[in-house]
Amino acid sequence: MARTWDDDRLQDLMRAERSAFADDLASLTADQWRRTTLCGQWDVEEVVAHLTAAASMNQWRWLRSMVGARFRPDVHNERRLAEHRGRTPAETLERFRAIVASATAPSGHTPAYLGEVVVHAQDVRHPLGLTTTPGVEALTAVAEFYAARDFAVASRTQVAGLELRADDGPFTAGVGAGNPVVTGSTLALVMVMAGRTAYAVELDGSGADVLRSRLDVVAR
Repeated sequence: MARTWDDDRLQDLMRAERSAFADDLASLTADQWRRTTLCGQWDVEEVVAHLTAAASMNQWRWLRSMVGARFRPDVHNERRLAEHRGRTPAETLERFRAIVASATAPSGHTPAYLGEVVVHAQDVRHPLGLTTTPGVEALTAVAEFYAARDFAVASRTQVAGLELRADDGPFTAGVGAGNPVVTGSTLALVMVMAGRTAYAVELDGSGADVLRSRLDVVAR
């Protein structure tokens, strides 16, 4: 069962993860800024602009944007991405650094927005071979939220009927029902719940193949 996390602590964790990601971005070459990410259609710079947009919109700004996009999330995302992308990668990074300490969000679901930072940072790091990884505490908060409900991603649906156990931290879910077990790092479990198939190879246990098959269906 997911615990109740202190919002101030979650905000601290979010600031730390944004700051670490910004430091990684500062070392990228021009070619790396153009590389594709685990986010599919977005390159590195577009992912960064998306994160800046997410930390710049309160509930009313988000609602106005969605109404203007006729409640088409893809249209909303592309418009806000274009708004927060700079003329150069350096300017895009500067804009991202400006929101590192932001507590602004479209709703009060702070673990979900921490998840945005954690997942999208890895969307960039994984293809580029960057070795920075989010802290286990931040990952645990996100993992518990993802296992408990579907929000921006169908994370709870993805792992329904499975027992999840992190091998590097306290996260567990689905325990006690005799479900097939999936083990792995908290990072791998978070990324798989977010639908990132690249992390599925890092999972073990009797339920790992079941979860991989679900990811394969979504990917098709």
